[in-house]
Amino acid sequence: MRIHVKVVPRAKKIGVEPLPNGGLRVRVAAPAQGGRANAAVVEALAGHFGVPSRAVTILHGLTSRSKLIEVLQ
Repeated sequence: MRIHVKVVPRAKKIGVEPLPNGGLRVRVAAPAQGGRANAAVVEALAGHFGVPSRAVTILHGLTSRSKLIEVLQ
């Protein structure tokens, strides 16, 4: 499954919530430096979907807040 994700790094409120367009907003505490926010997004989505983190891949948007994520189930 492929999902469009809007990432909010350094968020005070952490979690995954749906967006009106069918995508997800992922709030993570990690800063967007050195790939830490990307790693936190992968962990958050893996927990949300109940899959291991290796089943979540960022396809597009490694340096952007808008990302295309693939989740293998």
